Amino acid sequence: MNAFRALLSSEFRVFVRDKVAITFTFLFPLLFIVIFGYLMGGVGTASNAKLGLFVAPYVEASHLEAAVSAVGVADVVRQGTAAELENAVENRDVDFGAEWDGTALRFVYDVRRTQENFTFQELARGIAARFDLANQGRRPILGATSVVEGGEASADWFALVVPGILAFSVLSAGLFAVAGHVTSMKQRRLLERLIVTPMRPIALLAAVITVRLAVVFVSTLATLATALALFHVPFHVNWLLYTVFLIATTLGTMGLGTILSLLVKQPSSASNLANVLSMLMLFLAGIYFPIEIMPSFLRGLSLALPLRHMADVMRYVTGVMDMSALRFWVICGVFLAVGLGLLPILSRYVVRVERR
Repeated sequence: MNAFRALLSSEFRVFVRDKVAITFTFLFPLLFIVIFGYLMGGVGTASNAKLGLFVAPYVEASHLEAAVSAVGVADVVRQGTAAELENAVENRDVDFGAEWDGTALRFVYDVRRTQENFTFQELARGIAARFDLANQGRRPILGATSVVEGGEASADWFALVVPGILAFSVLSAGLFAVAGHVTSMKQRRLLERLIVTPMRPIALLAAVITVRLAVVFVSTLATLATALALFHVPFHVNWLLYTVFLIATTLGTMGLGTILSLLVKQPSSASNLANVLSMLMLFLAGIYFPIEIMPSFLRGLSLALPLRHMADVMRYVTGVMDMSALRFWVICGVFLAVGLGLLPILSRYVVRVERR
């Protein structure tokens, strides 16, 4: 027990001194949360849209105002002239504009807001349709009720991104625990000094696993707390499933790191390979960009990426999207099986002085 405590203390000090591991596990997720939260928080949501409205003098606008109110625009800002309306859109004082001169209804958009304009155009279509019916003395035959699959949080683009970043943090911690840390110890001949002692490889692995699990919990909780404090993300976390997910995926990604450490000849190359693979998965696993907009071959490729399934499960345990209980347990079970199956291989072929 004393030996394990000594290894645990040593592992903690080594991790604190590992700048690459700290960067990928702590700093990157927090940096991504802050940057994307301030730059793109609320993007694509109609509830925050601000409409600039110009109505020509002496023109009846009650039907138009009722149509604007019915579609759920957050705020309406009156403009004195058409030129003022265009300037307000260009300067982003409003998100988009509507001009009614009594004969034609014209909408104004900022062409630079390519991602958000889709939402504004949908709002404009809704306004135009209701306005047209009102001018004909008619009203919509069917009513519509908005139902968001997965709960309110899934309607917010940023609420979908945050769990993906948390999943990436778990992936980085697991991969670099083996592909970075253990192989680095091997290259610097630190393992030789440990192996000549009565230490068993499993004791070292247990110390590494314990430290990485603690790091994953602290990292994800810090990132989650930052998102909640700064941007008030509407999460409803199931803490029991959250804990099960972190333990299973941390062990599973450490097992994947074992594979990387066995594939390369130079121990230092394992860390570089893990870095490249994690960054590729970051962009192909639907973390920042919806998988639905990708070409079909990339959508198929994303299904084979561990981070894709980790992000989906993290969204499930934070209450952002729906998932069957069976799928949750299957994904966690696969990661746990990968970890428990490959970590003994790590102790046999990696945690030794030389490979044979």
